[in-house]
Amino acid sequence: MRQLAITVDRRPETEAFIDTCHSNAKSESINRVIKLPARNPFGYRNVDNQRLRTHCVTTRRARGHLRTAQL
Repeated sequence: MRQLAITVDRRPETEAFIDTCHSNAKSESINRVIKLPARNPFGYRNVDNQRLRTHCVTTRRARGHLRTAQL
């Protein structure tokens, strides 16, 4: 129990989760999806092309949420 109290004191996000039952998991996953293609800019010297690649990766259709039969 003491270790739990120390952890909660050191990590305010843990206390916030206990109080509100909400986490930042959705925003963290979106950030991850955006940052992964940004780390692999092979051949993207143009900033506009890099931005387009990030947009394509983060759209639901590109991630496979929609099947072509649904379109």
